[in-house]
Amino acid sequence: MKKTLVSALTTALVVGAASTTFAAANPFSDVPADHWAYDAVSQLAADGVIEGYGDTTFRGNQNITRYEMAQMIAKAMAKSDVSAADKALIDKLAAEFSDELNNLGVRVSNLERNADMVKWNGQARYTYRSLRAEDANKDGHKNRKNSDKLLFRLEPSAEVNSNWHVNARLDATTEMSDDKGSGTNHDEDQVKLQRIYAQGNYGNFQTQLGKFGLYTPEQGLVFDDEMSGANVSFGKDLKATIYAGRIDVSDDKGLYNGLKKDDAANMQGITLQYASPASKWTGGAAYYHLNSDAFKKVYEEGAKAVGLNDNDPYTNSNDEDNANIWSANLGYNFDGTSRLFAAYANNTSADNLDKSWQVLYNYKGAQAENKGTWGAYAAYRYLGTYTSIFGTEDAQVVGAKGWEVGANYAPFRNVVATAKYFNGKGIDSDRDVDTLWGRVQFFF
Repeated sequence: MKKTLVSALTTALVVGAASTTFAAANPFSDVPADHWAYDAVSQLAADGVIEGYGDTTFRGNQNITRYEMAQMIAKAMAKSDVSAADKALIDKLAAEFSDELNNLGVRVSNLERNADMVKWNGQARYTYRSLRAEDANKDGHKNRKNSDKLLFRLEPSAEVNSNWHVNARLDATTEMSDDKGSGTNHDEDQVKLQRIYAQGNYGNFQTQLGKFGLYTPEQGLVFDDEMSGANVSFGKDLKATIYAGRIDVSDDKGLYNGLKKDDAANMQGITLQYASPASKWTGGAAYYHLNSDAFKKVYEEGAKAVGLNDNDPYTNSNDEDNANIWSANLGYNFDGTSRLFAAYANNTSADNLDKSWQVLYNYKGAQAENKGTWGAYAAYRYLGTYTSIFGTEDAQVVGAKGWEVGANYAPFRNVVATAKYFNGKGIDSDRDVDTLWGRVQFFF
């Protein structure tokens, strides 16, 4: 921003603020009387809004910093005899330069700070997945399931007041192989409101109300999904979070044998997690209870469909409608760049495929805002179908056990490319399975 442009802005800003004619003497040797901004610069100097450089020069063609602009706005804000139009202009400028004004110790009111109350983030991404699993006769032939998916996501956030925000997530997806929606039956809407919730922040207390993301401390081992309801979190280094609501268990997840007795499970849960900047250790425990008719007489058809598992029932009695899952996790940060993490979970209501665990080593990590950053990881995962029903499934496969490696890289600012490879076996069938997974994300 040039000072000549700033002169134009501040001239408009002080036309009413000065409430006088431009009759002040000009203190700057490099602003002649015939300059177009002579009167404005003279009056601004007289009012103390601008001060020049101490050597009698104004240097009107020199670049101006945001900090210098904030100083001029702060002095304009201190004026009391301003018109309504000029006050509106000051408010807009104060909202734009609120961070710099705060650093100067100038308080910006809620009205001024909320001049632009709605912010938008989002991403466009392409995801490729090729899942290959050995068929039942174990002759080396592998069933293959490929997916090429495009997603466009918008995430608006609206400020209600200093404590509350309303957030949403809107996803538009398409499967490139047939240009249809990404749902199981390819007949659902391609645009879906994934999340909408209000979030309140009060120091060490936080709450979310609505439909929000559910990613619990096991890092995708048990939950990586959405739930509808509420959660409350409290604490600082040791934080407790309580959940209550409903979570989707419909056939769209591909886990059940076409059963739609109840499309959602009632869910209650609590997590207790420790993480402190003063400690290299993190750790915690959790318990989740779910209840739904969908747990009765169901089979893990999703894994069976690609040849991983046999037709194992949820329970041997086929009359259980509850899931009771407990978990524990532990992590250690070696330095600022690497971390070792482990988690274990068990569904005590299931009779089969009831345990999940993972050990993960992370090194660095791509940062979308920093070009050239990168990261890599290696993990061993054992994902029992009836414990990791709602867990992350990209390269890793629910119902399988094996090794996974991956890396990500930011080739340009706000662009991240990720590649993963999983190699393992079905937990109860011992059939080979491997997955190639890749994603390119463009953030905005």
